[in-house]
Amino acid sequence: MTDQPDLTLYIDVLLTLERLEVPYVVIGAFAGISYGVTRVTADVDIVVDLDEAHIQALAGTYPPPRFYADPEQMRESIRLGIMFNIIDTAEGRKVDLIPLTMRPGYDWALQGRIRRDVPLPGQDVFQAWFARPEDVIVGKLMAWQEGRSFKHEQDIRDILVAVRLGDDSELTSMFDASYIDRWAARLGSEVQQLWEQLNRVAGYREQGETYALGY
Repeated sequence: MTDQPDLTLYIDVLLTLERLEVPYVVIGAFAGISYGVTRVTADVDIVVDLDEAHIQALAGTYPPPRFYADPEQMRESIRLGIMFNIIDTAEGRKVDLIPLTMRPGYDWALQGRIRRDVPLPGQDVFQAWFARPEDVIVGKLMAWQEGRSFKHEQDIRDILVAVRLGDDSELTSMFDASYIDRWAARLGSEVQQLWEQLNRVAGYREQGETYALGY
């Protein structure tokens, strides 16, 4: 039996971002679970757009000595465009937060975010801001381009299969593959070829169908 990752701190941070009305969006593999990704992951990526009031409120919500949520680190991370953490030192857990200034930039995911139930079996369901499935796939294509990891191919395939099967009819009807076509073309020929291949493997589009060649 596969051990489920402990996401207690992650859920608490999400609820805090909701309470503080911080603009945020969950991206990556955990967002993909909401759209059909089957692999278990503890990788939770949250993009945040923090102002000074948000920084102070986060630091106040997670005070030392138990927590590490240093406001100066947050400011410096935003300035440099690098990831920063909220750490529970008592439990040895951390949550990674991604500022909008971190390349390649995730403002497109934040702008297109949608409300989704947080998929955690055995716990009370609440809604949070998730990247839409097209933007999860775009992020996965970017990550594949950087590291060529098979897990990104697997996640994209799972999402496409779920869309094709139509288990969530509303998402299937709204799914815009042409949006991803344009991104894939923008990212280059290797990414575009991977995207076309994954469409065929997932049975979403058949060989010979037309793909967009760019904006």
